[in-house]
Amino acid sequence: MAITAQDVNKLRQMTGAGMMDCKKALVESDGDFEKAIEILRKKGQKVSEKRAGRETKEGSVFIKSNDDNSLAVLVALGCETDFVAKNEDFQNLGKEILEAAFANKPAGIDELKAIKVGDLTIGEKVTELVGKIGEKIDILALENLEGEKVVTYIHAGSKLGVLVSLKGAGDDDVTAAGRDVAMQIAAMNPVAVDKDDVDSTTVEKELAIGREQALAEGKPENIVDKIAQGKLNKFFKENTLLNQLFVKDSSKTVAQYLDSVKKGLTVDKFKRIAIG
Repeated sequence: MAITAQDVNKLRQMTGAGMMDCKKALVESDGDFEKAIEILRKKGQKVSEKRAGRETKEGSVFIKSNDDNSLAVLVALGCETDFVAKNEDFQNLGKEILEAAFANKPAGIDELKAIKVGDLTIGEKVTELVGKIGEKIDILALENLEGEKVVTYIHAGSKLGVLVSLKGAGDDDVTAAGRDVAMQIAAMNPVAVDKDDVDSTTVEKELAIGREQALAEGKPENIVDKIAQGKLNKFFKENTLLNQLFVKDSSKTVAQYLDSVKKGLTVDKFKRIAIG
């Protein structure tokens, strides 16, 4: 059958695919719109597979909190180029994925991709956009954080997001302090909240490095362990959130800053996700 320009435009409006792709799909399906849509979706799957080895160093972070700020969800959607990251369809897909994650509380990315929204799963929606744009797109991260008061922060450019849970706030509004700490996490990338939260593998590695450095400097063996412990304490100070010097006021640690905002206010957990 003859494929008209109106038919091509109608399919383009239905799918968002390119004009030539729509025309080819309609020709292949003999003008059957449902079959043409399936052909375009299959094309998207092929594009996704073909570009599977590409790196997704660009993208956007999306965050949503509940009404009392006791829960926040973060989704990172990745792509290959900054141009696509700013694309309206990409941004709308990111928001749709976030809403699905927030409503369904999936345990992981695979579970998130299996959630059905309308006629398609989230995974199929991602594939569909890959077919339309022709660039690798993938969900890079999914994080949920619950706490007494969860404060969120998205860094300029939307490629870095932080969730931080404060405790000891009581009825006070500590949002500003939480945002300060979230910005600290974004800038300084701590490995843990406090020294007791650092995993044993990292501790042993830092001690071993400290010992090797001391021996290389010619220090006596009987004080090598003491020197290594000192270097470990310095590592804790520089790399654990509560012990880091507060970026906005280096006369205080983050722990001291929070305590000055409200006695007993502290951080119990955080998540930091960066794209690229």
